[in-house]
Amino acid sequence: MSENHRDLVQRFVDMINSHDVSTMAEHTAADHIDHNPIVADGIEANTAFFQSIFDAFPDVKVVAHDLIVDGDRVAGRFEYSGTHQGPFFGIPATGRSLNFQSIDIWRVENGLLAEHWDQLDVPGMFHQLGADFYALQGE
Repeated sequence: MSENHRDLVQRFVDMINSHDVSTMAEHTAADHIDHNPIVADGIEANTAFFQSIFDAFPDVKVVAHDLIVDGDRVAGRFEYSGTHQGPFFGIPATGRSLNFQSIDIWRVENGLLAEHWDQLDVPGMFHQLGADFYALQGE
């Protein structure tokens, strides 16, 4: 089972690196639950979210550094990089490079990513783009 979970996450990574949201159903469940407050639940919301990432960062790439499998869970540490070339959460293109890491945990069900949790430095990401995350939030 652990190799299947690793292959599943690799298909997710391949989707990002190829910028091909048409492959979303190959790794993400239709009723996917996302515990990230900026991504709504469901495969359509995930597809729209990643398309917006590809539009804003057309050269975005991700590298999986660590994958840990335990039962129906798979966790990993990922590094993303890209150039801000389109609007991103209201921030016009800056041409700046963005590099950040995330820690992601998925629950796998019926061979698909069914539920997702992640941890990343969102204020740090916005800072790299020259924006103040907290000012954008009205804080």
